[in-house]
Amino acid sequence: MTESELRLQIQKINAPDANIMDAAKKRQAQLAKPPGSLGALEDYAIRVAGITGQLCPEPNRCRILVLAADNGVVAEGVSSAPQSVTASQCINMTRRKTGMSSLAHYFGDEVVVADVGTVVDLPAPIMNRKIRYGTGNIAVEPAMTRQQAIDAIAVGMELARQAKDEHVDILGIGEMGIGNTTTSAAVLAALTGRAVEQVTGRGGGLTEESFLHKKEVIANALLLHQPDAADPIDVLCKVGGLDIAAMCGAFLGCAHYHIPAVVDGFISIVAALCAFRLCESVREYLFLSHASYEVGYRAATEELELTPCLLLGMRLGEGSGCPLMFRILQAACSAHRDMATFAEAAINDDYLTPIRQCSAFEVMP
Repeated sequence: MTESELRLQIQKINAPDANIMDAAKKRQAQLAKPPGSLGALEDYAIRVAGITGQLCPEPNRCRILVLAADNGVVAEGVSSAPQSVTASQCINMTRRKTGMSSLAHYFGDEVVVADVGTVVDLPAPIMNRKIRYGTGNIAVEPAMTRQQAIDAIAVGMELARQAKDEHVDILGIGEMGIGNTTTSAAVLAALTGRAVEQVTGRGGGLTEESFLHKKEVIANALLLHQPDAADPIDVLCKVGGLDIAAMCGAFLGCAHYHIPAVVDGFISIVAALCAFRLCESVREYLFLSHASYEVGYRAATEELELTPCLLLGMRLGEGSGCPLMFRILQAACSAHRDMATFAEAAINDDYLTPIRQCSAFEVMP
């Protein structure tokens, strides 16, 4: 895919169906409950309705898409785990033996792992979408070429299209790549102009000395490459990762093909922010799962102006928050679809008229 072709695809992305969302809001007002009493579940159901174009959606088929790649910056000692863990965990995901995949297996969710840039060739059923064998070490060279970043974005979009063709109802976006909290922090700092200290956490765990070194590596990489904050592709190719670029493409693809997209943790939300910077309409398709323990996650939520659903202190990555968020979205849609209206429940709702005309449920300080 050329850059002009990518831009053309992005231009085709539009917002969820406003008419369906309006109808869904009206249905919520008719359901036999105090107005707004299901809180965020009501908003989730309305948004899923608008995204899917179905007044009463019934999302059953859920898939976690894991984009895997290795990062050359691990040569700088920024990770507590060896690079070989990337390949090992990709294989373990297909065996349902990682944190994310064991949760997915329990709930009956699909897991698709796609290799966009690991340093070794991985066996089936892992999908081979490799752009190159690992990225460059951002401490001394750009992560990839601009065309390679575009190619990775295109892979993510294509995998979202495949999910649509296979009738997947909700797509969760996860990752696997040792060192990717470093590249994610670099991308987030570049996009937002925030200080490295404000967006960098310890990832899988680091000593104080290693943590300080990690922040120095990121700061020096940003100084060396001078990524353009107004150009997310420039940021991705200079200090990002193939996993992040492909995840960005997956979020763009979800918006393009009208699939609700669940954001996992830190790396996932940075990729979502990249997609948002390329097309603001993407935000309407995003559902944040858990609030990651990584400090940069909070900065990304502020940039997106979105709120995570689950406060569980999680920081595993992989897409581990997605199976949990799938259940929340399914519950929201179930209540929206199956709850009786006041008329169906044979309840006269005239008593709610004065309540609906004011903010009767707001708690004043």
